[in-house]
Order: sequence, then structure tokens, then C-alpha cells
Amino acid sequence: MWEIEELDVEPVTTVIPWVNSSKCRLGFEWGPGDMLFYETVKGGGPKGKVCPLIHVVRKDEEMYSPILRKLFNESHHIFVGLQRSQEESTSKPKTHQFVSISKNYRSVIRACIEELQHIAVSSAVSALTPQDYNQISILLAVELIWNLCEILFIEAAPAGTLLLHLLDWVQVHNAGVDDEAQELLHSEDPAQHPKFWDVVICYVLQGRIQEARQLLAKQATQKPAASSMFKTMDGLLKKMPVFNPSGNQTLTEFELKWGHWYEECNRHLEDSSFASNSNMETVCKILLGDKDTLLSQKKHLTNWYHFLVTRLLYTHPAVKPQDLQYYAQECMVLFLKNRIEPEPLDSILLAAFKFDILQVIKDCSIALNNWWFVAHLTDLLDHCKLLQSHNLNFGSNLREFLLLEYASGLFTHHSLWQLAVDYFDYCPEFGKAYLELHIERVSLDTERKALKVLRICEQRQMTEQVRSICKIMAKKSLHNNRLGSALSWSIRAKDAGFATLISDRFLEDYCSRGSFSDLELIDNLGTSMLLSDRLTFLGKYCEFHRLYGEKRFTEAAKLLLSLMTARLAPRSFWMTLLTDALPLLEQKKVIFSAEQTYELMQCLEELTSCSEQNERPSEQEDDIELTKVELLRLALARNLASAIVQEGSVNAF
Repeated sequence: MWEIEELDVEPVTTVIPWVNSSKCRLGFEWGPGDMLFYETVKGGGPKGKVCPLIHVVRKDEEMYSPILRKLFNESHHIFVGLQRSQEESTSKPKTHQFVSISKNYRSVIRACIEELQHIAVSSAVSALTPQDYNQISILLAVELIWNLCEILFIEAAPAGTLLLHLLDWVQVHNAGVDDEAQELLHSEDPAQHPKFWDVVICYVLQGRIQEARQLLAKQATQKPAASSMFKTMDGLLKKMPVFNPSGNQTLTEFELKWGHWYEECNRHLEDSSFASNSNMETVCKILLGDKDTLLSQKKHLTNWYHFLVTRLLYTHPAVKPQDLQYYAQECMVLFLKNRIEPEPLDSILLAAFKFDILQVIKDCSIALNNWWFVAHLTDLLDHCKLLQSHNLNFGSNLREFLLLEYASGLFTHHSLWQLAVDYFDYCPEFGKAYLELHIERVSLDTERKALKVLRICEQRQMTEQVRSICKIMAKKSLHNNRLGSALSWSIRAKDAGFATLISDRFLEDYCSRGSFSDLELIDNLGTSMLLSDRLTFLGKYCEFHRLYGEKRFTEAAKLLLSLMTARLAPRSFWMTLLTDALPLLEQKKVIFSAEQTYELMQCLEELTSCSEQNERPSEQEDDIELTKVELLRLALARNLASAIVQEGSVNAF
């Protein structure tokens, strides 16, 4: 799996200067993505000072939390793994595979919650801001909703098994009783602890019968006179039927057995078996699912969906999925009767109990502060083939629309944009178009980052973006006088005009310094030098210097002459080439033939005649040029004489 490295540094904070105005002073700047810094101040301020108050507007504030970035990174791996497994799998995917993936997502959410809570508990002075505490509550709600969707939609638990899953759901998200139980058990006399009956009742309300029996046993040992009553209650709790999905018992047999147990509980209540102990009587009424008794325990139930699951446990343990919506609606009204309007979380959970997937996604999109949850949940539900009927009217299905929105948000972050690339890859209809638009907005701060972006574009055959990135980096390198890097980027962009410009800069640099920078790069241009004539000349001219350094004078002379006669060299560089020929002309051994010498002479005369027609240089420059010309003419005359003599001697024989 492709590893994402957060190597890019945080964006540099930009100081916003004052803007001169008679009535107000303000400054603004677009930061990464959708961040806007601004300030409006009436009146004046000290000249030269920066704005003291800067408001920051961010589309997705949580993306800048280090802990939540782990959520985005880890869930990205799960997302990509799901897509690849579906591409590679030839067999029909099984429900348990999707459930496993769903649990992986939930484990990532839980890890972030625990890390935030750990910071809050361990810090002497809390390191968490109010936004962090708000984020904890949001993540807890997200985990609660996802877990319920996993039970109802992904696992699609049938009657009997459904309630067992809902009990686990309630227990996981109402774990406060365990802390109270630990406090109670570590006290000197647990049975006399003031919270004893609160803990027992909480356990019964959550269906944790075994834990309730263990606590009641401690009470029974201290009250021998009431041992019969405790024994009766223990018997009821022990005999409470629990559906075993892996057993041989049918749902009908379970319901029949549960009915007998319910009648026994009711008989003991009517016989006043627990009348002497109000707490024991309350427990018995809970076992019978008495509505008023359950509502009186609101402080232990804490929310309407806990009330729903407890009521189903003790009245309809074999509830069918399609009947959930009726019980859920009734329980929410009963529990929240004093509330004018339910909270967004209540509406989302109720929509889930009604099996209205689209409403769940819609409400979550409105209530939550980013697209992470709805994008990943919708993707998973789509793989489970649960969203085929939910296509949009503007060209994309619901899954792709939400993934595009989420990935677009990731692109506003200086590092998380790399994750967004994979999300766009798995949006077959509009993903590539979105990626092309967003990739152009990535700030190319360093060559390393530019290479990352370039590699992404090259892998996806995004030709225009590749050319654009290379041009941008070539211009940046040229601006910083890094000619080798600029040439490399221009070649990569296949930009002949810019390569010519940089080649000219190389030649100017050579004329002023007497040597080439980045010589190794130029020596290894290969076929890239054919991009432009000037680049070809640059490469060949460096090859001339290499041949000369290796004392391969004949080859060097032939190459030098061809550069001039083929008109590859710019006219302004001819004098440099002729000057380079001087050492070869002065060699004891004749290097240039008579014909080659005549060609050099012709080039020199052509150059001098052009120079006379142009604007005359300064007196000092004129003297230098005249000296060079005289030296060249003398050297050429000597070489011509030697060449004629040598060639005449050879012909004589």
C-alpha cells in the first residue's frame, strides 16, 4: 500500500500589512485552500505596524488538528484497501468482510477519541482547547452513528440476533457504570456503598445480568433474613432466556421460553415477593419492561435509544428489523416529551432505525463539520449494494459526489492533499477532472514537493499538468539562477523556447566565468539536446571541451568547425569559438587542414565585416577585439602555410 508521508512543512505565516485609507485599514490574503485572513479596523494605526487582530476563516478547521490528521491518514489506508480488494476479488464479497472493514473504521475513530481524552486527563493544565472538546463530542456521536449503521445496514442482523447487537451497542456507548462499579468494589464494604443499587440497576438496564447477579450476591451474604428474596431474584436473573444465534434453538422456541420466564417474573411481582425491598421490586419491574419504571430511571438510561433497547430487551427480545421504527418513534417521544424539538443526533438515529439510509446521510452531511464520515460510510454502503436507488440528478451518484467533496476539502491542507489523489482516482466519472483542477492549485514550494506532484500527474497521463508544473519550476529555478535545474525542468516540459533561453544563459555564464556550471548535466543530455538548436549547440560545445580535454584534437577541431559552418552557434558566440580554435592552430602538429583553415578564415571575415556595420564598441573593447582578430589572422595564416606544405608533401609522394 502506498505510504503517505507528511513531509511538507506548515505554511509560513504571512504578515498582513496595513492598507492606507482615510476611514479604515485592512489587509487580507488567501492562505492554503479556502483559508481567508482578514481584518477591518476603523480609524488609524501607528505607521509601519502590522494588524494586531487577524480573523481566520477555514472551511475544514479540524484538518489542522494533528490528532485528527491521523484519522484521515488511517482511514485513507482502509478506503484504498477496500477499493483494491473489490477490484482484485473475483468472487462475490461476503457480509463479514464488509463488517470487518466497518470495524476497522470504527477502531480508528475510537483511537482518536482515546488520544484526545488521554491528553485531557494527563495534562496538569489541559492542552485541549474548547474546539478539541467539541471535536471529542462529535467523534463520539460519529462512532455511535457508524456502529448503529453497521448493525442495521451492513451486518443486517435478523430478529433475535438484532437485539444482541443493539445491547452491545448500548453497553459500548454507555460505559460510565464500569467506573462506578470499580469504585464500589474497591471500597471497604461494597454492599453498603451508597451507589450499590445504582450500579445494580444500571447493569440490569444494560442487560448485563451476570454482573448484576455478582453484586446481588454480596448483598445477600450480609442480609441472611432476606436470603430467600435474593435467591428468588437470582433465580429469575439466571433463568432469563438469551437467544443463541449459533445454537440449535429456533426463534419460535426462544420466544416460547421467554414467555414462560416473563410470566414467572410477573407472578413474583404480583405475589409481593420483593415488596420488602423497594430496590428489588424496581429490578423486577424492569425485568417486566414496565414503562413507568423505566422512565423513572432516566438518570441511568441517559438517552432515549438506551431506553428503547432496554424496553425491547424486556418486552420484545425477538423484535424484527422492520418493526424497529415503530418502537423507536414511540420511545423517543416518551423519553423526550418535554423537549420541543429533537437534537440532530436524535433525528439521525431515528432515521437509521427507520432504515432510511438516504436521510441518515443527508442529516449527517448537515450536522457534522466535515465530509469524512458521510464519504466513507456512503462508500462502504455502496459496496454493500445498498445505494443503487440513490442516484443524483446532476451526473454523479451519491457515493462519488460525497467522495469528491471530501477529497476537495483534503486538497486545502498542505500535506493531506496527497490523500485526496486516491479518492479522486476511485471516482470514475468526475475524479480525473477534479484532480486536474485541484492539482494546479498545489503550491510548489520545493523541488521535492514538485516532484511528488509531477509523479502523480505522469502516472495518470495528465500531460497538460505535467507541462505546466515543469514550466513553473523551470522559471523558479531560472529566477534563482539555478541554470542546471531550470534546464532539466524545461527539457522535462518539452519547452523548446524556454530551453533555448536557458541555453543562452549558460553561454552567457560561460563567457563571463570561462567555465560551465552543471557540466555533468549538459554532458548527459543525450537525445534531449535535439529539443532546440541552441540546446543542441550547447551540448555539442560541451562535447568539444571534453574532446579537447582528452587531447583528441582532430575530432575536437572537426566538431568546432561544424558548429560554425552549420550555423548552430549564435553569431554572438563566433568569436568565442574562434578563440577556442587558437590553441589548436598553435599546435606543432597540423590539426586543421587547408580547406578547414579557409573555412575558419571565411567565418572570421564574415564576423569582422558584420561588426564594422554594427554600432562601434567602446575604445577599450575595440582594442581587445582588434587584438583577438590580429592573433587569429596570424594563427590562421601560419596554420594555412603549414597545412599547404604538409598536404603538398603528401601529394608529392
